[in-house]
Amino acid sequence: MNDIRRTILWVIFGFSMVLLWDKWQIHNGHKATFFPSAPSQTAPVAPAAPAATTADVPAASSSGAVAAPPTGVPGDAPMAAPATPRERVTVSTDVLRLAFDSEGGSLVHGEMLQYADMQDKSRPFVLLDQSAQRVYVAQTGLIGGAWPTHKTTMTVVPGPRELQPGQDTLAVRFESPDLGGVKLVKTWTLQRGSYDIAVQHEVVNTGSTPVSPQLYLQLVRDGNKPEGESSFYSTFTGPAVYTEAKKYHKVDFKDIENGKAEIDRNADNGYVAMVQHYFATAWLLAQGQQRELFVRKVDSNLYAVGMITPLGEIAPGQAKTLQAQLYAGPQIETQLEKLAPGLELVKDYGWLTILAKPLYWLLDQLHKVLGNWGWSIVALVVLLKIAFYWLNAKAYSSMAKMKAINPRIQEMRERLKDKPQQMQMEMMRIYREEKVNPMGGCLPIMIQIPVFIALYWVLLSSVEMRNAPWIGWIHDLSSPDPFFILPILMAMSSLLQTALNPAPPDPMQAKMMWFMPLIFSVMFFFFPAGLVLYWLTNNLLSIAQQWIINRRMGVPPQFNLPKFR
Repeated sequence: MNDIRRTILWVIFGFSMVLLWDKWQIHNGHKATFFPSAPSQTAPVAPAAPAATTADVPAASSSGAVAAPPTGVPGDAPMAAPATPRERVTVSTDVLRLAFDSEGGSLVHGEMLQYADMQDKSRPFVLLDQSAQRVYVAQTGLIGGAWPTHKTTMTVVPGPRELQPGQDTLAVRFESPDLGGVKLVKTWTLQRGSYDIAVQHEVVNTGSTPVSPQLYLQLVRDGNKPEGESSFYSTFTGPAVYTEAKKYHKVDFKDIENGKAEIDRNADNGYVAMVQHYFATAWLLAQGQQRELFVRKVDSNLYAVGMITPLGEIAPGQAKTLQAQLYAGPQIETQLEKLAPGLELVKDYGWLTILAKPLYWLLDQLHKVLGNWGWSIVALVVLLKIAFYWLNAKAYSSMAKMKAINPRIQEMRERLKDKPQQMQMEMMRIYREEKVNPMGGCLPIMIQIPVFIALYWVLLSSVEMRNAPWIGWIHDLSSPDPFFILPILMAMSSLLQTALNPAPPDPMQAKMMWFMPLIFSVMFFFFPAGLVLYWLTNNLLSIAQQWIINRRMGVPPQFNLPKFR
């Protein structure tokens, strides 16, 4: 009876740990790992007209704080009859194909030419878009008066639209009409091989009195999860803000909707970003440039994150230029950290960042040598097993001792099965005589768990795994094994490892030890192949080390098969 009660308590404890882990994930901005909530089914607002899917202009109060968005667009009267028709301009480099809307000179479509779509690998992955199905755009404009905004129809300056051989830069220039005595000239400059886009804003005072405009930069996105998101593991989708004071801070769409978003409102450093699995966009300004950060709900399922920066007073006939940068591309850590302090944190490892970053660095170095991400994963696990060899040796030695005395324990339990207190005392006596610590096999392994969880997040978060082949049938390490070969091998290795471990004295616990690997193995059938490869490699190396240590200690390998009776 005591054994059954103890087993029930262990099951409750294990389930409680799963629930606590899910709550910890949610607390840190992640979605739940084991019990993810269903993604929002709210579709983006279908536009009655193209402009309906863009955000209203952020309004600034007299104190500079971001006020609620106005019901109408500032400067409606001057824009009632635009001098030029609205058009869409598409430009291409070797890594990007972008579409700009002459209404505001906004970036409204972005394709990653080096990354295939996960559903249809013949098409490039679309990050930014403005359609009835999705809204994800980058906008800028002026506030503080009836001046050009992202809803002002601009003139597109003619020029090349595709990066030619031998050409390293490509520029797209938009010029606004004179509105309220101010003209805005916006120039987007793309570079070969780069996802970092320079955006120059030239503000010209064409009036007769000084003006003091403020420039806003914002990213607007619907609150839906990216297509193809797995229901077995969740990654964060939404705005993120970084300042030196508060560091990296994710903002959930629900917190914005409920008015609970907490961010640094004023800073002279940092960035704002929109983050999703593998990809991100971010607005960057020069360090030292004063800025006001904001997040807000724009429409029923549209959210904005951005910043407002003052341009200072501009005298009549004078102009001021402000440079900004927009990053729109994959979360390649080595590239992001070169652009701005803390930008690499959009690739979020959560609370294990301190362990995950060096693991990613080591994985990247191995890839430079081996040239294949699958073999790099195998090599990294081998190096980790070597690093933890002596800890594992202690654990497996303790298990071997437990296995050696297991017949005595079983005989004693059968003999004293009606005397639980005497059984417990006799068991402790045997442990003392044989100098065996029942927890000796667990503690060394517990020390390693954070390292392997950190490696899990490295492999789950690294865009390098996306569409990366390994061998044979594995053409994409970020997708599940199409033939389930790796998950089946992983399940078999987990069961073999369980068979090599000493059977718990309690029969009910022994049965649970066989059910757990089977339950967790089912989840791996839907995990990315790179993650399954990592666990399979770890299991095989652990089995090999355990086998060797058992033979060295004179304990022949023995398979403790379950007795389901």
